[in-house]
Amino acid sequence: MSKKSMQAVLVNEYGDPNVLKAVTIDRPQPQADEVLVRIVYATVIPLDFKIRKGWLQNVFPVTFPYIPGFYASGVVEEVGHMITEFKPGDRVFGGIKGAYAEYGVAKEQELMAMPESLTFEDAATIKAGAESAWKALFTEGELQSGQTLLLHAAAGGVGQFAVQLAKWKGATVIATASSSNVDFVKSLGADQVIDYTTTKFEDIAKDVDLVVDSVGGETESRSWTVLKKDGILVSLTQDPSQENAEKYGVTAKFNTKFPNREDLQHLTRLIAEGMIKAEIDSIFPLSQADQALEKSEARHGRGRILLKISPI
Repeated sequence: MSKKSMQAVLVNEYGDPNVLKAVTIDRPQPQADEVLVRIVYATVIPLDFKIRKGWLQNVFPVTFPYIPGFYASGVVEEVGHMITEFKPGDRVFGGIKGAYAEYGVAKEQELMAMPESLTFEDAATIKAGAESAWKALFTEGELQSGQTLLLHAAAGGVGQFAVQLAKWKGATVIATASSSNVDFVKSLGADQVIDYTTTKFEDIAKDVDLVVDSVGGETESRSWTVLKKDGILVSLTQDPSQENAEKYGVTAKFNTKFPNREDLQHLTRLIAEGMIKAEIDSIFPLSQADQALEKSEARHGRGRILLKISPI
């Protein structure tokens, strides 16, 4: 029996967006413990272009050719005989490695069922932004009602969710953003938005309980002084300086814990019910994956960038 084919984007070498090639290849076959998903939307994240450029070879080694992408939403096409939670036709989202393709396979535990009121667009952003925000704020940051958060890059794919989730929790939110995004971040509910192009955030923010930093570098270096003693700094870009954490009497964290399945279900309900909104910056067809990654790399987007791959 001949194998079924699909459209996918392949990377054959490290380089700029022009190394991405749309091709026709064999559709993957799910193993006994795998789910085959027809992908509707794949999420474009900064990790995609960093791997493609060869910047993360020690952390994310690849074997050429490879299909980019980590997160997607779609419909279950086929399941292995060991799968008990899903069946063909189920709407799902989650971690699907090689998501820049019409079909992808995933382990059962990597997928979540979609509530009927959740759109495929919004579902594709959960693992690629909302989950990271939940992790940074609550799993790592231990944010509580009444505390104060300083959030960097608040208009980004993670930041947009972090503002809303922190306000939902009952925290005070001080956010940094560029001039063009100040009003947008205010609309998300931030109590105070600092235009980092004109104002130093450390001149405004004082004695905060939690800093969430998705910028790194100088931004992290300047953030230590705004924390109160025993405060927490959570970095989403690099392992933060433990030397500085000890110097300032605070805790610094980086990717040591992840939300559990119950947390993710709670987050999914908040988005499905409209209590937390997902901002979509732009949607590209699979054939324009190179343009989507160019936009992601430029870092001037507002919210998430998606690839529309299959009709619903």
